[in-house]
Amino acid sequence: MNLEEYKGVYIFAEQVDNRISGIAFELVGKAKDLAADLPDSFVTAVLLGGPGIKEKAYQLAEYGADKVIVIEDPALETYMTEPYTHALSCVINEFKPEIMLVGATPIGRDLGPSVSARVATGLTADCTKLDIGDFPLVAQPGKEDEQKHNQLLMTRPAFGGNTIATIACPNNRPQMATVRPGVMQKKERVKGATCEIIDYNPGFEKNKKYVEILEVVKKISDTVDIMDAKILVSGGRGVGSPENFKILEDLAKAIGGEVSCSRAVVDAGWKPKDLQVGQTGKTVRPQVYIACGISGAIQHLAGMEESDLIIAINKDETAPIFDVADIGIVGDLNKIVPELTKQIEAFVAAKK
Repeated sequence: MNLEEYKGVYIFAEQVDNRISGIAFELVGKAKDLAADLPDSFVTAVLLGGPGIKEKAYQLAEYGADKVIVIEDPALETYMTEPYTHALSCVINEFKPEIMLVGATPIGRDLGPSVSARVATGLTADCTKLDIGDFPLVAQPGKEDEQKHNQLLMTRPAFGGNTIATIACPNNRPQMATVRPGVMQKKERVKGATCEIIDYNPGFEKNKKYVEILEVVKKISDTVDIMDAKILVSGGRGVGSPENFKILEDLAKAIGGEVSCSRAVVDAGWKPKDLQVGQTGKTVRPQVYIACGISGAIQHLAGMEESDLIIAINKDETAPIFDVADIGIVGDLNKIVPELTKQIEAFVAAKK
């Protein structure tokens, strides 16, 4: 394998029902940062879908893509492992990207490993950080010449979130990673931006790896997506019981926010995993994050420390959450939260 042939940072632009998913724009944003640290690099989005998907390519340009490779075919209208794997593998073999990023979504977690196996490269799954740097990170004495530069350093939680691992793929290309949604920030949208659009179709022939889709059942969830919330009131084990989450829900309602929780709450069965913040949950970046009864373990902090304003309420004044909080309140949340809700409701009422 001639590594010099591989150039550019590519992202898989996931779409469902001809609507590009938010993770695609996040990946374009991170790809721009990575490309800036690589010589003569550029950002290419790969958009796969059924008839009409090409019309959506301009959205990727508005978020920073330099090129968009579009594969439009009826075989790609609904996600299936084999045709999507065939399409993305052909793009990699034809265009030879140095880096290939895929969202760690249900689709991406299926597609990424399938593609990496087919193009014979490695894959680091569920990454929370990506950088360009040297590998090994520290050159071994006497082996400085063996250190490789401009490598993709892929960081992810390991051993159940108890440690952080940084992984590289120095001897194969492309360097592939699936990236956790919500971790990377999309660039500011530039309306009307354009880019080069490349039509490409490798051809599709059904084989024994194809499945037949008998029915697509769409479920409407009554659980909000906490990654979209501007204000989160988050509860931990210190809330005391599932019933006590009512006071957090009242506060969230008063300030126009949503309720989220820590892993301990999910493990206890108090709240569904969709509401979990942290390394093994979701990464959030709200304008306001109110942590109630959350100690602040490193696994939880990794999922919310980029919030604009962090307010912590905890009776333990030594809790690690106070190290990242902008405002810390030491006391009993069962007294503080209801009083805070009362004051906010009174203020809102007075404004009307």
